[in-house]
Amino acid sequence: MALCPAVVQGASGQVERVNYSRDIRPILAGKCFVCHGPDEGSREAGLRLDLATAALEPADSGLAAIIPGDSEHSELISRVNSTDKYEQMPPSETGKSLSEEEKSQLKAWIDQGAVYTAHWSFRSVEPVELPDVELPDADETAESQHPIDVFVKTRLERDYLTMSPPADRAVLIRRLYLDLLGLPPTYAAVQDFVADESPGAVERLVDELLASPHFGERWGRHWLDLARYADSNGYLGDELRPQAYRYRDWVIDAINRDLPYDRFTIEQIAGDLLENSTISQKIATGFHANAMVNTEAGVDREADHVIQTVDRLSTVGTAWLGLTIGCAECHTHKYDPITHAEFYQMYAFFNGLEADRQVIQTLPAPVEDPQKKAARLAKMEELATLLKSTLKENTSGEEQILEQALEILAIHGSDRTETQKESLDLWRDDLDKQSREWTNEYEKLAQQQPKPVEVIALSIRERSQPRDTFIHHRGDFRQPGPQVEPGTPAFLPPLQPRGERADRLDLARWLVRPDNPLTARTAVNHIWQHLFGQGLVDTEDNFGTTGSEPSHPELLDWLATSLIEEGWSRKKLIRLIVTSQTYQQSSAFRTDLHEVDAQNRLLGRQSRFRVEAEIVRDLALSAADLLYPKIGGPSIKPPLNSRITQVSRNQEWEVSTGANKYRRGMYIQFRRATPYPMLTTFDAPATTSSCPERERSNSPLQALAMLNDSVFWECAQQLGLRTAALGDVTLQEWLTYAVRTALSRDPSSAELARLETLAAEFESLTLGLSDEQIDLILKLESGGEPLSQDTSSATSTNAATLTSRQQVVRILISRSLINLEQFITRE
Repeated sequence: MALCPAVVQGASGQVERVNYSRDIRPILAGKCFVCHGPDEGSREAGLRLDLATAALEPADSGLAAIIPGDSEHSELISRVNSTDKYEQMPPSETGKSLSEEEKSQLKAWIDQGAVYTAHWSFRSVEPVELPDVELPDADETAESQHPIDVFVKTRLERDYLTMSPPADRAVLIRRLYLDLLGLPPTYAAVQDFVADESPGAVERLVDELLASPHFGERWGRHWLDLARYADSNGYLGDELRPQAYRYRDWVIDAINRDLPYDRFTIEQIAGDLLENSTISQKIATGFHANAMVNTEAGVDREADHVIQTVDRLSTVGTAWLGLTIGCAECHTHKYDPITHAEFYQMYAFFNGLEADRQVIQTLPAPVEDPQKKAARLAKMEELATLLKSTLKENTSGEEQILEQALEILAIHGSDRTETQKESLDLWRDDLDKQSREWTNEYEKLAQQQPKPVEVIALSIRERSQPRDTFIHHRGDFRQPGPQVEPGTPAFLPPLQPRGERADRLDLARWLVRPDNPLTARTAVNHIWQHLFGQGLVDTEDNFGTTGSEPSHPELLDWLATSLIEEGWSRKKLIRLIVTSQTYQQSSAFRTDLHEVDAQNRLLGRQSRFRVEAEIVRDLALSAADLLYPKIGGPSIKPPLNSRITQVSRNQEWEVSTGANKYRRGMYIQFRRATPYPMLTTFDAPATTSSCPERERSNSPLQALAMLNDSVFWECAQQLGLRTAALGDVTLQEWLTYAVRTALSRDPSSAELARLETLAAEFESLTLGLSDEQIDLILKLESGGEPLSQDTSSATSTNAATLTSRQQVVRILISRSLINLEQFITRE
């Protein structure tokens, strides 16, 4: 029988040969492996289709499912084409019947020879050579092109497509600011960048942004999604974790100093096991402590331990390997080569963990400036002399009491015993007014004496008594099976333990071995995803057989190799990507691209998408000039509607005061049972499990939040105040200023005309408002005097030249600008 070549039709009509990994494995994984895959317990008819050796053997029926080169006599083809409900595969009642195209691909593949190839992500990452690409510019050479662009252009050429033109410079700088810092550029910064036509301008800007401490905040938030970070335990009890922020701050600091990704991995998974581990490395293990904890009365502690351990393993699988390891908890994985036993071998690495919420270490007191110390001690000596003289004149026998009091005053208030507090209070009661003032001043100076610092953090440690690990029959810990030792799946490179029994440190080092095919690919894909809106593999949490094929497999492997060769540097990889033409393309819609590649998988343009929840708030605070840029520290509590606090465990929600209320959104206290509503409205993750990709919904609730949430209304008020501070300027002048402040650019003539019309409509609207309503609009959302009185004298003077109704118009225009779709969109 003559064999016809196996072909499929490409998007442009180009003929392509059938590829097992790309074309056939997804069909088998999605439609067949559940009954004919790795899981022996659920395997039907003795037929296994995920392995070539097993698939080519006769099944229990004696018939061969696959005969290479002969689809006509292959039982697999007969069964998928059968109309008999008792023979048809998959059975019709499963709802997994194959399409005609899928049947044709299977037939063609078998006729080709039924060649099995290893799944793409399970193959080693090998060095990749740059492909040849046609160069439209005669003076251009392949060496002069950015490597990423070579890969992307080559793929586009296969479908007769080209890249989009470069983005406008004003768009590009805002894109870079939002992607790297999560903050908008000022109008002045945009103008400077647009005017800078010198070579290397983009690279200099990128280096400046990568060096900013806000870079660690932006990219730290991405990692915290993977690490399922929250400020509470979860479940009904949902107790707060007041020290959880130390892990968050560790992540920010690690990313800012570009801690190599392999070290970043090791310290989080096993920092406590490193020789002479530091406080920082112990805090890094707070990654494991992010798991939810059930503290309800009567809870089964062993069951909760199992749930936490499974969560820790599943999170490691998602964050570093891009695998759905948790699917093998109850049985061998239905689709990927992870057996039930191998799941519990990996489970054993985490089975001995327990939370450590004690003092990690006491640090020595900070060194005080010698000159300040001398001045402070001299003043204390002066006050002590005054007190001694006064007491000697007015009382008898009080000197020894004074010495004891001064000793107590030098002790920090929280460290005093009850006896010391009582004794000091009694002594103060007998002092005259002047002596009491001297005493208070002495105490204030004494408290400035640096004291040792106790570092308390959520971390983990190994139990003093190791736990034995058993396979859980059907995932039920109450039905223990055979005992297992720590180990890793056999289809991946072998583990190399340091001792007789492998531990978490061995696991961490195994993850970042250069020959591990998954870790570098997964890391690269996460970074690419945040810079393009989707990964090269768009199933970020699933690099297994049911996940998507990479859109650019050679590019993915080239980047993974580069990451390793560049010392696992996150910053170098990001710099490499954002300096490419691929990244700097326009995101404008193109009909020719959409017809061939509606999802923009071929990267013929940049992506346009809404920024994340925390950044939505940050943008509003920035436009209003309210943002407090402090890095790190305890979580904050912005204003929260009383209806929420009254019916939740946030009843003790005490709104942060002063500038802290205006810190970045990533610092908002996230309580799992009752998360901050504005964040969840804009798709912040629930933090109950690892989140490799946030949803990006578009709902009326988001528009309502932007209009009515207290933070956005206050920002609109303050942005209006900034325009009011200009004084009695022309309509076009203050409208232009408002657009520049909100959007970092000039308005177009059409936009300016529309805003002028809107301002006129608002001015007409204010005529129907009472003075009381006008005053209410001018009232600060957070309380206080009307806006025109709650500013500096210079601002107040300019604002005072405007009527209250004119100020309201500027506030309403500002509110409209903050509510623009483009205000919260990264282009």
